[in-house]
Amino acid sequence: MSLIRRSNVFDPFSLDLWDPFEGFPFGSGSSNSSLFPSFPRTSSETAAFAGARIDWKETPEAHVFKADVPGLKKEEVKVEVEKGNILQISGERNKEQEEKTDTWHRVERSSGRFLRRFRLPENAKTEHIRAAMENGVLTVTVPKEEVKKPEVKSIQISG
Repeated sequence: MSLIRRSNVFDPFSLDLWDPFEGFPFGSGSSNSSLFPSFPRTSSETAAFAGARIDWKETPEAHVFKADVPGLKKEEVKVEVEKGNILQISGERNKEQEEKTDTWHRVERSSGRFLRRFRLPENAKTEHIRAAMENGVLTVTVPKEEVKKPEVKSIQISG
């Protein structure tokens, strides 16, 4: 069964999917689909970079997302809004070209695609979203609509 994974229990808007059978030979990616239904998964190439770390904070004026994307250029990252209220941050880090004369001693930096989605609250002004990249950190600012305080009308009591 695919479940919503909450990397932070205080993030009720996360849409990250977690597959508990990922990596098992009989799991969601196998040819045994008649016994087990197919679940959304990431490819093994993507898995290493799929968990791009993103912080989400709310200020009185906006929702602010900060994503660590070291080594990526702004042209390699996409920020999109789907279905009116789903913020999608994606990108791809390409593998370094391997030369036949090179001797690799260790490969720890991940490569591949990443994709993160967040369901924005009702008060998000999606038409005014701003994004900026500086020193490997992508900052996406989603302004909030002003909450109008209901007018209080005093009623005179007779009697």
